[in-house]
Amino acid sequence: MSLNAASGAAARPDVEVTPGGVSDEANVDDAPNGETQRGKGYAKGAKAPKRRRRQWGSERPRPPLDIQEKPASTAATWLGGLGIVFTVIALCVYLAQTVISRVIDYGIQDSHFWFQTILYVGIMAMLIFSAYCYLLARQGALYRSRTHVRVPRAEIDAAMGASRPSLTVLVPSYAEEPSVVRATLLSAALQEYPGTRIVLLLDDPPTPKDDEARVSLEQCRALPTEIMDLLRVPFKRFSTSLDVYETATRIDGKSSPDEVRNLALDYVWGAQWLREQAASYTRESHADDFLAEEVFGGLAGDFEVTARALFRSLDERANLPAERLKQLGRRLVWTFDADLSSFERKAYAHLPHDANKAMNLNAYMGLMGRRVQAVQTKIGVVLRDTTAPDGPGVMDIPDTEFILTLDADSVLLREYCLRLIHHMETSGNERVGVIQTPYSAFRGAETRLERIAGATTDIQHILHQGLSYYDATFWVGANAVIRKSALNDIVEVSYVAGQPVYRYVQDRTVIEDTESSIDLIAKDWTLFNYPERLSYSATPPDFGSLVVQRARWANGGLLILPKFLRYVRRERKAGRRVPRASVALRFNYMASISWASVGLVLLLAFPFDDRLLSPVIVAAALPYFLAMSSDFKRLGYKRTDIFRVYAFNLLLLPVNLAGTLKSLQQAAAKSKIAFARTPKVANRTATPALYVVAAYLIAAWSIYTVANGVLAENWSNSAFALFNGLLTLYAIFAFIGFRNSIIDVFVGVAHWVKVPAKVRPAPADSEQPNEIDWEAVLYFGPDCDHAPGEQRATAVTSVPSERRGDTRAHHRG
Repeated sequence: MSLNAASGAAARPDVEVTPGGVSDEANVDDAPNGETQRGKGYAKGAKAPKRRRRQWGSERPRPPLDIQEKPASTAATWLGGLGIVFTVIALCVYLAQTVISRVIDYGIQDSHFWFQTILYVGIMAMLIFSAYCYLLARQGALYRSRTHVRVPRAEIDAAMGASRPSLTVLVPSYAEEPSVVRATLLSAALQEYPGTRIVLLLDDPPTPKDDEARVSLEQCRALPTEIMDLLRVPFKRFSTSLDVYETATRIDGKSSPDEVRNLALDYVWGAQWLREQAASYTRESHADDFLAEEVFGGLAGDFEVTARALFRSLDERANLPAERLKQLGRRLVWTFDADLSSFERKAYAHLPHDANKAMNLNAYMGLMGRRVQAVQTKIGVVLRDTTAPDGPGVMDIPDTEFILTLDADSVLLREYCLRLIHHMETSGNERVGVIQTPYSAFRGAETRLERIAGATTDIQHILHQGLSYYDATFWVGANAVIRKSALNDIVEVSYVAGQPVYRYVQDRTVIEDTESSIDLIAKDWTLFNYPERLSYSATPPDFGSLVVQRARWANGGLLILPKFLRYVRRERKAGRRVPRASVALRFNYMASISWASVGLVLLLAFPFDDRLLSPVIVAAALPYFLAMSSDFKRLGYKRTDIFRVYAFNLLLLPVNLAGTLKSLQQAAAKSKIAFARTPKVANRTATPALYVVAAYLIAAWSIYTVANGVLAENWSNSAFALFNGLLTLYAIFAFIGFRNSIIDVFVGVAHWVKVPAKVRPAPADSEQPNEIDWEAVLYFGPDCDHAPGEQRATAVTSVPSERRGDTRAHHRG
């Protein structure tokens, strides 16, 4: 299209403004209003890739949830508060009825019964406390939904035009599919933020021996260049137009009709370019559908609406302020202005190679603000500070005011960076160290497991919003904007072999974001959940991969809890108030998985006295289940999904219990734990055999308990065991599959009995024993362990197992 077309939308025969968008008759899509049909977005002539077969009971294709939560009604907030009060009163009544009244009536005579009473009451009190924390956080989210007002876009554009804080997006990736990484990089590159730097932190072994891994790594390395080439054409076009708007002399502060028309045509062109990208985007899953329809398509829809507004202003002969014209022109440039690159810490011998996401981030953040040069040494390539001019191996790694950490399987909506950084730059928010929008699940899940796991993810979004209401926010590592000065406050520097190792993000546990949250609040920084849905992340589609994720979540909370309790004692000793609600919610967040797992195991395994179960304790839990079922309905799921989620948690019980035991093991050994990667079976991840066997044992023991309870006339235990047994069998069928569970057990047994091949020692060097390794002497010094005669040259040149391609113990961030 020419920038000098006729004036006004109504007078232009070549441009049609419709309720669905702006379309060009010379380039009309087959789909209505330029929208691509679901699953049809493949390049012309290309063969559509095979999608995962949609299971019975999966989620139908549907649009994502609204960006802004609908304000809660007065009735909803009143009912939520009533549920909290009812839960507390019911628990108090149960304690008085079960403990106090029995002491008064019968005294302390039967020690066996009193042991059962104390244990049972303790378990139920902790479970009800978790339910109370759920209701409390949910109530905070309801209050926030009623008070949040979106900042007008013009105000954000004006503020960003005056001050443009620098931003670096860090995308840690390990063994991810190139298509998944590409989607994440595209969503970051299309952020409407000026001068975004995006760095893909590849953590794969630099020289993989497996052909498939090598091809995947090369494709990931090529992604930054590929995306920059893709964005170059629109960026150049809009930059040229912006130069005209920026240099034009304004006397009356108003723009001319020709400038408005040209800007509208730029928005039309940008919308059509985005529609073309959406139409040609290869779709292999519902996550790809989301990128095509909500990232490309959503941004195109915004451009189309803006173009219609500009044409309407021409029709009405309105005077558009010149400054607003510049802001709209900058928006086009900012959307396509991104500098992408990649970095591989394992290519450099002196950087930490610890197998976790935290050290992948730390390795790069420790280099920010420095000019370094790659130098070949005896131990490998190292980066040294330099003042040399540009040349081979010289890199400038600029420091920025903000860092966005983004997992390689997450996708951001278009205004994520703009709105979150604007909030941090607003007066009064100078001490906000981390801001985020807790991620939601992609809709249209193709498996039953993914739908239920996605439902729990969306519930967590609500709870995290409530945590911010009580100043109990935790950093959720999938995506977050972090103030670099906050990271500088909590950095720890240690030295290994004379090289500094920077720890901005703690790697003591595999839930590094949770521990770093405590470090930040201890330094008087606050964390904030922005009350909108602007980020989405993938949910594992099969139980094997879900186990890896949930085992990570279950490990580490107990290790971090003492640090938080020390912080609370220190603050109160100093006379500073720490709200009780904040303490309770944070305590529950870190420890509830542990006590809930242990408590449920005891309830399933131990036949407690029938007299301990009371209708009052059942009533105490009722508000929790009613509130959660209501939340499921509000999020687009079914109220009956409350039972499916309970069955899902029964299946995860061994996983959560194993995470608790690993935490205790790690505390005793004072070591770090990395998760093993499970083998792939027929395009899915095999579930560890112990977890499959444990699920069957839960079902078998429940049936056994039912039989014993009926014989002993312990009807309450029998009913509870029957309920759990049936739901466990349903969970095995629905979320693993009986056939898959049998296969996974055989795979696990084969893995246990498989004898690893012996590695033959390398042939001895032909060097004479007294021959001098001159490189080792000049690098390490003549009096070190690698001096001549010590015969330790292998130790000099050895590298960690990860650099040799051993990825089994690597923790996927």
